[in-house]
Amino acid sequence: MTQTHLGKSIAQLSVLIQSGSLDPVTLVEESLDAIRTHKDQAIFTRLLEERAREEATASSRRLREGRSRGLLDGIPVAWKDLFAIRGLPTTAGSIVLADAAPAQEDADVVKALKAAGMVAIGRVNMSEFAFSGLGLNPHYGTPLNPRATDVARIPGGSSSGSAVAVASGLVPVSIGTDTGGSVRIPSAFNGLVGYKASRGRYSMAGVFPLATSLDSLGPLCRSVQDAVWVDAAMRGRAAPDIIRANPAGLSVVVPTTVVMDDAEDGVAEAFEATLARLSAAGVKVRRAAFPAFDKLFQVMAEHGPLVTAEAFALHHRRLAGPEAEAMDRRVVARTRLGEKITLVGYLEILQVREQLIKDVAGMIGPNEFIAYPTVAHVAPALAPLEADDELFVKVNFKTLRNTLIGNFLDWCGVSLPCGTGSAGMPVGFLLSAPKEQDERLLGAALALEDIIVAKLV
Repeated sequence: MTQTHLGKSIAQLSVLIQSGSLDPVTLVEESLDAIRTHKDQAIFTRLLEERAREEATASSRRLREGRSRGLLDGIPVAWKDLFAIRGLPTTAGSIVLADAAPAQEDADVVKALKAAGMVAIGRVNMSEFAFSGLGLNPHYGTPLNPRATDVARIPGGSSSGSAVAVASGLVPVSIGTDTGGSVRIPSAFNGLVGYKASRGRYSMAGVFPLATSLDSLGPLCRSVQDAVWVDAAMRGRAAPDIIRANPAGLSVVVPTTVVMDDAEDGVAEAFEATLARLSAAGVKVRRAAFPAFDKLFQVMAEHGPLVTAEAFALHHRRLAGPEAEAMDRRVVARTRLGEKITLVGYLEILQVREQLIKDVAGMIGPNEFIAYPTVAHVAPALAPLEADDELFVKVNFKTLRNTLIGNFLDWCGVSLPCGTGSAGMPVGFLLSAPKEQDERLLGAALALEDIIVAKLV
């Protein structure tokens, strides 16, 4: 089958579908065919062929009868393997859950996008139990970064399959989770737009957790407009209520603490060039130290990461039994570190977190956003990370460093591709705002997208 519509954004496909130029059934068959024949078979863990055809057929009928459910009707979507899909076990990128009881119903957000007319194509791969920012998976294989032209490079995680599915043109959007950067990191590594919503913006019913104090959701897609439409649908809205901002009225603060430490030259250059473009467009840019960032990493060093404490609480019985032998050794090792975090230490982390959120809020102007590179390096080569566990731990921490700040401080954030670094690999520009300022953030991202986004050669 000739694939003529793949690699397009939601907005591009929606025009074709709503005008009658493209039948959703045709689009779904193109997508399924492309997935089955793609050279990288580690992207999807499960195709939902029967369901996808049923939903596409229903969408096609609605459109012929003049009953479109809106701009997303007939648009394919892929789901990270953490979202409950009716009739299937939720395996979370692991083989130890392969025999788990099938879900009795879809996760709430799966239901919401189905109600908007979207077509569930399949489940995509991920880091096991979502506990890595690199995207390696020894059970289902590691999806390869399609932007790499020299050596096999990592996709970023934990929403690895989500990013590669979109970057490879197999689907226009995939829904991921983000506990320490798992939407924004793979988006940055693959040259996509990744929106991490505020924690609690969407229902988490039917979503397999990692750390409930940090878990959030969001789409990986090709444009901010696409993210805005999906965001509305995930909240059950018939249409978005985001107002596009005026670039000349926006302000950003660039932290001088932690986030640029050991940044690759190419990343720093792409980021600074983007700031220059923003300034030329009238955006106010200032730089400031954020001592709270140092304090955040100090409390992690003293007591351990919050995510590790909560992940261990979730998996401690699994780690004490035979299932641990069937898990990724790197995930097991990292999760077991949570055993060392005492109840007193955990409560201290929560107390410090609450104070740092207040401290940082006082440093950000009422109409200001925070901006820094999503990741301080481009996607690294895969082979050395598979071979060296010590290197894996080091690179995993550095990869997660910038994005986890936003999770700890309860921010929302959008990563946009702003240029390329070494080996021509994409660089991400992370724009963030305090919790529940998603409308402001998305309005600003809409306004700044054309300025920030650099064509990836």
